[in-house]
Amino acid sequence: MSDSLGYRAKFGVLIPSTNTSVEPEFADMRPVGVTNHTSRIVIPDIPLKSNEDFDKLIALIDAAQMAAVDSIMSCRPDRLVLGISAETFWNGLQASRDLRKLLETHTKLPVSMGADSCEEVLKLFNAKRIGVVTPYWPVGDKNVRRFFEESGFVVAKLIGLSCESPVLIAHVTEERLHDAIREVNGPDVDAIVQVGTNLACARVAAAAERYLKKPVIAINTAIYWHALRHHGFNDKIGGFGSLLEHH
Repeated sequence: MSDSLGYRAKFGVLIPSTNTSVEPEFADMRPVGVTNHTSRIVIPDIPLKSNEDFDKLIALIDAAQMAAVDSIMSCRPDRLVLGISAETFWNGLQASRDLRKLLETHTKLPVSMGADSCEEVLKLFNAKRIGVVTPYWPVGDKNVRRFFEESGFVVAKLIGLSCESPVLIAHVTEERLHDAIREVNGPDVDAIVQVGTNLACARVAAAAERYLKKPVIAINTAIYWHALRHHGFNDKIGGFGSLLEHH
């Protein structure tokens, strides 16, 4: 017997308690027979006014993460999906690999997470030089740049929006996101990637692909694509750009 609604797979989705974008975006991408089950990493909506504040946020997430992982395990998910991105980029490529290994060992589940997913998608599109948009402060941007460069990409331009609290990341408007995407674009840029899972950018990125005529990858789209494809599902899902529609 299989789960009545999640008869193809149950995804255990891990997100910060402050995040209001991952759940609705993943829900819109969900094919029939795959269900998403959320566990929240409980953190306060602290003010973000400096690099030190952002470092503190990462520490809070790290301290609360395993409790949220253990909580979601009680529904017997088939895959762990991290709807959080900053920590997956933190301290570079090897640290990201170590985080995935830690989670896989702890849960005995396959894991999909932001940094890995973006790396795989960019290589799928044969991108070499990239533009990057983040909601982070400079210390976060530094870690994102490091991960991509250690993964073999040239970061041609990066814009961090320095959002002033975790909740306020979700308040960034579509207009501002389009402006930021245009700002990191250029004739020498092969693809654009947006990181920060609380930026509601999945449909913005799909629209930007049409007018820029190059890959524009929202991290939530990349994560969910990774979860589906690595779980053996080839469903083509419209409305979220070329990645989910054609790959």
